[in-house]
Amino acid sequence: MEYNFNTIEKKWQARWANDKTFKADNHSSKPKYYVLDMFPYPSGAGLHVGHPLGYIASDIMARYKRHKGFNVLHPMGYDSFGLPAEQYAIQTGQHPAVTTEQNIQRYREQLDKIGFSFDWDREVRTSDPAYYKWTQWIFIQIYNSWYNTKTDKAESVDTLIQLLETEGNASVEAVCDEDTPIVSATQWKQFSEKEQSDFLMKYRLAYLGEAYVNWCPALGTVLANDEVKDGVSERGGHPVERKLMKQWSMRITAYAQRLLDGLENIDWSESLKESQRYWIGRSEGSSLNFKLQDHNASIEVFTTRPDTVFGVAFVTLAPEHELVAQITTPEQKAEVESYVIKAKNRSERERQADVTRISGVFTGTYAEHPFTGKPVPVWVGDYVLAGYGTGAVMAVPAHDERDYKFAKHFGLPLPQVIVPTREHDFETEAWGEKEGQLINSDFLNGLDVKTAIKTIITEIEKRGLGKGKVNYRLRDAVFGRQRYWGEPIPVYYKDGVPYALPESELPLVLPEIDTFLPTEDGEPPLGRATGWKYKGQYDYELTTMPGWAGSSWYFLRYMDAQNTNAFTDRTLSDYWQSVDLYIGGSEHATGHLLYVRFWTKFLKDRGFIGTDEPAQKLINQGMIQGTSTMVHRVNNSNKIVSAGLKKQYETTAIHIDVNIVDNTIVDVDALKKWRDDFAGMEFELENGKLICSTAVEKMSKRWYNVVNPDDICERFGADTLRLYEMFLGPLEQSKPWNTNGITGVSGFLKKLWRLFYQNNAFTLSDAEPTKTELKTLHKTIKKISEDIERFSFNTSVSNFMICVNELTEAKCNKRAILEPLLILVSPYAPHIAEELWEQCGHTESIAFASFPVCDDSYLQDDAFNYPISFNGKTRLMIELPAHLNQQEIEKEVMSREEVQKLLNGASPKRIIIVPKKIVNIVM
Repeated sequence: MEYNFNTIEKKWQARWANDKTFKADNHSSKPKYYVLDMFPYPSGAGLHVGHPLGYIASDIMARYKRHKGFNVLHPMGYDSFGLPAEQYAIQTGQHPAVTTEQNIQRYREQLDKIGFSFDWDREVRTSDPAYYKWTQWIFIQIYNSWYNTKTDKAESVDTLIQLLETEGNASVEAVCDEDTPIVSATQWKQFSEKEQSDFLMKYRLAYLGEAYVNWCPALGTVLANDEVKDGVSERGGHPVERKLMKQWSMRITAYAQRLLDGLENIDWSESLKESQRYWIGRSEGSSLNFKLQDHNASIEVFTTRPDTVFGVAFVTLAPEHELVAQITTPEQKAEVESYVIKAKNRSERERQADVTRISGVFTGTYAEHPFTGKPVPVWVGDYVLAGYGTGAVMAVPAHDERDYKFAKHFGLPLPQVIVPTREHDFETEAWGEKEGQLINSDFLNGLDVKTAIKTIITEIEKRGLGKGKVNYRLRDAVFGRQRYWGEPIPVYYKDGVPYALPESELPLVLPEIDTFLPTEDGEPPLGRATGWKYKGQYDYELTTMPGWAGSSWYFLRYMDAQNTNAFTDRTLSDYWQSVDLYIGGSEHATGHLLYVRFWTKFLKDRGFIGTDEPAQKLINQGMIQGTSTMVHRVNNSNKIVSAGLKKQYETTAIHIDVNIVDNTIVDVDALKKWRDDFAGMEFELENGKLICSTAVEKMSKRWYNVVNPDDICERFGADTLRLYEMFLGPLEQSKPWNTNGITGVSGFLKKLWRLFYQNNAFTLSDAEPTKTELKTLHKTIKKISEDIERFSFNTSVSNFMICVNELTEAKCNKRAILEPLLILVSPYAPHIAEELWEQCGHTESIAFASFPVCDDSYLQDDAFNYPISFNGKTRLMIELPAHLNQQEIEKEVMSREEVQKLLNGASPKRIIIVPKKIVNIVM
């Protein structure tokens, strides 16, 4: 009987679905194991072979843990709100819900074909009102909370109101707006409802306020920092500009230190942790005020190097700084305004990364040095970011590299205030090290840097010029998006005051609108909804939530996906706790993975869950790259030449569909049909073949190098696809896809099948296995167990091949060997394992068979074949029992007739014996 993978795989996929084989138990006595994939956005293109890489790895671990006796939760769902569906809706008029549903069906078909052991009863979709009801509910909890720094956690805003009513806020310690005034209980009570609302907004963790945002006119929405690359939108490459807008934001900055500290307690890659540390950007230093000359205002700077204050040559403001327009002199106004417009259109990320581009403009105004009283020129420069510190820096060019380059470019002075600890040339670069001795610094002279920092902070505070503080690069997260296809923010407005919807009235469902563009007067698309008002009279918030909202808690919904009374039952979240293994792309390091940690800590603070980290272990899988194929067109001609002939001509490489190429040989007839412009081409071949060139590039429709997993499953089978994706290389590394290499894995599965068949008949012997067969099995058990535990799935495939080759050579068809082998193979190639397991006579799925345990005694060799050397030259081999000691080995060797013959009556000077290695007779 031949191995018919198509029939077998369809059979078992249907069986698993019908029997709900992988349904997780919420009330099991088994230890739990929660393995999760970052759920996909269901795009119209569907999956290519690069997408399942992480899913296959997580599925191997889920199946392995079931074999090991764990109650496994392995769910899947869809991050189904997103900008692409909305852009498609704008172009075609098709409602995003329709295209999203179609795309989800396509994804589901593809996922099912690969044989994943998902518990589909727990499927979630972020665009389902039954799901986003709870996203809205969590938003309301965040809105109704403040961060109490005394208790170091979020609390209900009711506790803050109680304090305000009884004692005011003088003793309140909280994360709040910097301009929050001190009020007494009497003043609070005298506030109007709007004044109280505005005051509380300065404390709320979800708040409405003005913020600089990344505004993308082409997309008509605000983008998060991680959605902007090099000044353009990641989606579509549209220009992005910085704009001050009234926005809903989330006070993630309240959690900055806890987000940093928590990294020490989770098993995530160091590179990912470092990305988050950099993004959070903790720094210690001091605030310091520079009074402006001829203005009743001052510039507050934050510096990590207050010791260098006597080296300040100028002050630089961010282009967005509110004082720029106020202090610029009339003579400089035109130049400053022109510069500010240009600078604002560069994203913060771009401005940080581009250290070679130096630009700035003088405001015409001076500040007073806080210690010397000398005039300090005030400049505007886009290397200063409004979102970091105070949006202003005291520039010390001799001791800061970016200040140095700015000063050199504009011919500004470079006063030195530190003597370097080694030879240094200030004509070529700044001395930015935190070491050396202070000079030209008044009362700091002679101090080392560390002592000087402490001394100057004390003096700054003593003189009332500022105070020592910890600063973070992390900014509050802009939450509102000016688009349609997202969760409505559950807020309505009455007399200009925002109110959260009563929880009993959730979900606030997206209304129908006629077109998905902003309104004619610039309102978000929800402004088009007819009669969409709370109680028929109060305006709803018109922005929707960002893409990261629904993904910031989905791991919790999987625990209790059908619950209509809570986002998850506390007893179930206490049982499943955090994710044991989370697999997904590293591109989410400072987006999703930061926000999900923030929301998890918040929900823990408020007592809704018992864990403050979403995932204990996280693995970023590498990218499967495409192997692009190109043909070569002779310039200014109608001729395509084979790759080996291109040196004879000046040619241009043209990408072609990888699916019409077989191992660099192009199917010319298929090429002509693929695109009309090739139909009339002349082809110059090599030995009758058109050979193409190849290059490893990102798998993308743009390069025509996308390989559809459906095609691989149809041609080779899902088990082959699963094994091959693992075989390509270590999980965390990027590697190129090459369909030509898949035949070896396909051949392995056929060879495994043939172990169970003789003369086309299923044959399984109950005879006792030989020692050699047992050694092969237990050696494989040991290796596969070790491979899985360290996520080294690529080496497992190699070990399977070695095992099957050895058993084939031994003509082994013993039940005691082959059944444990099937269990070992099952996590990787579940369909063939299930089929053969059933043919072995089992009625229960192999999914729950106990994983074999290695018996090390079978790995011991009974005998060792010793090379017998005379003066270092091997003359013969003698097999001896492996357990013999040195004296016993010498006795056995010297008693052998062939050894005595070689000795020819002579006595050896000495005999060197290394057990299980060599015997060397020295003459």
